[in-house]
Amino acid sequence: MKQLRINDRLRPNIFATLAMIAMVGSGTTAFAQNYPVTPQQRATAQQTAQTGVPLSELAPNAPDEYTIKPRDTLWAVSRLFLRSPWRWPELWGMNMGEIRNPHLIYPGQVLYLDKTGGRARLSTRRGGSGAADGGTIKLTPRTRFESLSGMALPTLNPSLIEPFLSEPIVVDQETLLLSPRIVAGNDSRVLLARGDRAYARGEVNSPLVETAGPIKTFRIFRNATPLKDPGTGEILGYEAQYLGKAQLQRGESSVTEMVEGKELKSVVPATLDIVAAREEMRAGDRLLPEPPRQLLSYVPRAPHQTIEEGRIVSVYGNAVQFAAQNQVVAINKGTIDGIENGHVLAILKNGETIIDKTGSGKETLKLPNERIGLLMVFRPFERVSYALVLEISDAPRIGDLLVNP
Repeated sequence: MKQLRINDRLRPNIFATLAMIAMVGSGTTAFAQNYPVTPQQRATAQQTAQTGVPLSELAPNAPDEYTIKPRDTLWAVSRLFLRSPWRWPELWGMNMGEIRNPHLIYPGQVLYLDKTGGRARLSTRRGGSGAADGGTIKLTPRTRFESLSGMALPTLNPSLIEPFLSEPIVVDQETLLLSPRIVAGNDSRVLLARGDRAYARGEVNSPLVETAGPIKTFRIFRNATPLKDPGTGEILGYEAQYLGKAQLQRGESSVTEMVEGKELKSVVPATLDIVAAREEMRAGDRLLPEPPRQLLSYVPRAPHQTIEEGRIVSVYGNAVQFAAQNQVVAINKGTIDGIENGHVLAILKNGETIIDKTGSGKETLKLPNERIGLLMVFRPFERVSYALVLEISDAPRIGDLLVNP
C-alpha cells in the first residue's frame, strides 16, 4: 500500500501533490481516479474562479466549512454547497487554484466557504489566503502518514452502478441470434453453475476458435427483452439477461471417423469453463465477448442540447413499474441523441388526463407535469441508456418524462 509523507508546512499545496502522485503512481485505485476534464468543464470552472458564484446559487444551508469524509461523493459535496449538484464545474471553479483536477479530492481535506463581496468562493485555506480573520497562523512542522490507496473521492457510490457496467446489455436482435451458443454441459448436465464445464458452437461462418493472447472470456446471456419507447411504441433495442461468465479452454474443431466404410466428418464444439454465475445456465444461452474494462468519468452535468420527448422506458428488475432512489432505469435516449456518461436529466411526473365534473359541463383537463426528481446517465447505448435515480420527491414510473435539469 502506497503511503505519502506530508509536511504540514506544505499542506496548502496538497492538491497539486496528490494529483501528481495519482497520475504517476502504479496503484490501481489512484489510476482509476485520473479522469479527464473536458474543455467546456474547464472553461466554466475558470470563469467561476474569476467571478465566484452568486450567493443566490448556494444551497440554503451551505456550511462555512466542511471536512471531506471517507464515504462522501462529488455529487453529495456539490449538493451540499450548490442548489444544483450537477453544476460541479462551478464548485471546482470556486476552488480551482488549489484543485487542479476535481476528481482528486480526498477525505480529510477541509473546504472553507468565503461569501465576501456578495460572491461565494471555496478554498482549502480559511479566508482563502491561509490566515483567519486577517491574523497570523503559526505553523509547527510535524510529520504524519496518510494512505492514498482508495482515498480519492468518487462521483457516486460505485457499488450502485458497477454491476450494470458488465451485466445488462442492450443489443439488436440479430446480434444475439448470431452469437455463439451453449449446446451441452459436461456429464449430460442440463443446468450449469460456477465450476461446471460447457460446450458451445459459433455460427458456420464464425466458429468459436482460440486466438493468440490472453484466454478469451465471454458473458452469458438469455431472453433478449424488447425495450419499447412509451411514447411511440418503437423498439429501441433488446435488453439481454445476464447469467454469468465463461472462459474458452479449447476452440471448435472437427474429426473424421470411418462409419460402415464411409468417412463421417463431425464437429467438435468448443470447451468452456463457467467461472462466474448469477443464475444457472443451460443449452441455448448465448455468449458475447467480455469487453475491456473502461475507466469512465461519471461527472454530473447538464446536457448541452435540449432533450425532447425523453421518457423512462423500464425500471431494472422483475416487472417493476415504479423506481426508487438509487435504482437503475432505462431511458429512450442514447448516443445518437448526444447523451453521454454523466448527463443529468430532470424527471417529470406525467400529469393525468381527467374529466372535470365540477362545472356545468364535462370538460377534459390535462393536469400539469410535476418535477419529481433527477437521474444521471452512466451507460449509454445507441438508442437507449441506463441511468441512476439520484433524487426523488415522488416515485418515478415507466413513461415519466425527462427534460433538461
